[in-house]
Amino acid sequence: MKLPETGAELAVYLINLDRAPDRRDRMTARLQAAGITFERVAAVDGRDLRFPIPEFSALSYKVLHGRRTVPAEVGCYLSHIACARRLLESQASHALILEDDAELPDDLIALIDAAIRAGDAWDLLRLSTVNGGPMLPFRRLTARRQLAVALFREKGAGAYVINRRAAAWFVRRLLPMRLAWDIAFDLEYLAGLRAAFVVPVPVSQHSEPVSQIQGDVAASKLPRWRYLTVLPYRLWLELTRLLLRGGRYALLRVRASGR
Repeated sequence: MKLPETGAELAVYLINLDRAPDRRDRMTARLQAAGITFERVAAVDGRDLRFPIPEFSALSYKVLHGRRTVPAEVGCYLSHIACARRLLESQASHALILEDDAELPDDLIALIDAAIRAGDAWDLLRLSTVNGGPMLPFRRLTARRQLAVALFREKGAGAYVINRRAAAWFVRRLLPMRLAWDIAFDLEYLAGLRAAFVVPVPVSQHSEPVSQIQGDVAASKLPRWRYLTVLPYRLWLELTRLLLRGGRYALLRVRASGR
């Protein structure tokens, strides 16, 4: 779809399992009510995967993530990668990627349009989170929304926008899978990419019951000694995230004060 102000071509991908028609129908109604043209992407169903597969490193997943293989989580991960591939195969400049439990705000298109006008500040635009750490605003988008830098990990991947540079990173650098998707795609700073949040966070994921993935993850955890490898890795990620994103925020503020 073409955005009204910038004229940018935005692809909209809805990730939905074939065996979840109720979620598909609810999201279809929400998107149609918002006037959003979208393409449904049939999610990779973890139940159909037969391991080992080249797209998933079970050893790295154990060492870095501290879990046994969770087929549903692998399916989720590969579904997001599939959306990035579709963007690269299309003529669109950006893609809005949605999971099928997203509640959409009435200003979604306006804020994405405004964010693309400020596209020099991001490659990955986060529109949802399931927790809520500190976020530091640095640029106003609309009367209601601002762009912000998140200093710590924000969980969830229910709604986000990527440009073609981020899509290429997803496809070329984030395979094989070694981490859950919402950890892996939150490491853009290690690849020299830029992430920004929209605040107040516009998309909620609290309308649906607990997902299959969450139930499977709870049963997949390995003995505590496994975290002898996981915890140092997570600490390194948190420290580098704080330093690199904090430094980027400071630079953004300096640039803003010089205008």
